[in-house]
Amino acid sequence: MVAIELNTQAYDNARIVEQTGTNAWQGKVVWSWSKSLWITMMTLVGVVGALFTLSLENSLVFLISTAITLNLGHSLGMHRRFIHQSYNCPKWLEHLFVYFGVLVGLAGPYGMMHTHDLRDWAQRQKRCHPYFGHKASFFKDGFWQMHCDVILEYPPMFVPEKEVAKDRFYQFVEKTWMWQQLPIALLFYFIGGIDWVIWGVCLRVAVSVTGHWFIGHFAHNTGHREWHVEGAAVQGFNIKFFGLISMGECWHNNHHAFPNSALLGIHDNQSDPGWWVLRFLEKINLVWDIKQPQDLPDRPELVEINNNNSDKASSLLYKFRLL
Repeated sequence: MVAIELNTQAYDNARIVEQTGTNAWQGKVVWSWSKSLWITMMTLVGVVGALFTLSLENSLVFLISTAITLNLGHSLGMHRRFIHQSYNCPKWLEHLFVYFGVLVGLAGPYGMMHTHDLRDWAQRQKRCHPYFGHKASFFKDGFWQMHCDVILEYPPMFVPEKEVAKDRFYQFVEKTWMWQQLPIALLFYFIGGIDWVIWGVCLRVAVSVTGHWFIGHFAHNTGHREWHVEGAAVQGFNIKFFGLISMGECWHNNHHAFPNSALLGIHDNQSDPGWWVLRFLEKINLVWDIKQPQDLPDRPELVEINNNNSDKASSLLYKFRLL
């Protein structure tokens, strides 16, 4: 892994380095046996097991473990801190939150950073492969995202910051990210038996990974928009009513407009649980330097748009593609 000093706050996507001939659209989607086996086994064990062990206690185990890993882990740890550096915190807290993010079951820290940055870079090009923009039909896109990878013919380089690349904790967790479910499974087994393992590990991972794709699919295809990024092949959309269960990650038009903002739900009616937790942590002095849209540099390519026309056009185009 190549590592150089980069200022990722000054230029979003600085970890993606273009080379001669690099482009985001020439490539093919290939089946990933490890990715496919992982989500298939978690889903089968989680869903089938849950049907025979349904109870209030098990449901609470699922809800609490999912909320912790998605909020503190995926949203605050992986996305807002590790990838976008939208707030500062002690290194031990960053490690803890990113570890919770690994437990979501999507990938290790470097895998998540690379996947996110490559997709983000591709979407900002004038043209990109439909894999990056979730532009395949609903079920095809689901198969692509959860069971396949895209291999570009002329890919850019992924160059993480030196501090990140040399972090031994991240190196270890990256190599063992699937196995990190095992300590949690053992803990749950000794406390609540096999039922807790089914609900707190298998079903949680299955729902979290599937939900991540589900929100991502709609957040790049249809919904509400206030902002348009000129020159970008893919735009983000705000998905109403999913703020709570997505931990605020559904406000994707806001995120495309202000990617390094820690605040995703920028309006009062946009629920953002990740932001609520972040503000609490700020009050007890565990986080600081929290970035909001007004703290970011102006973007000349960002244009405010007519909301009603945007909503109708995106909805009609998406429905037409589903036919």
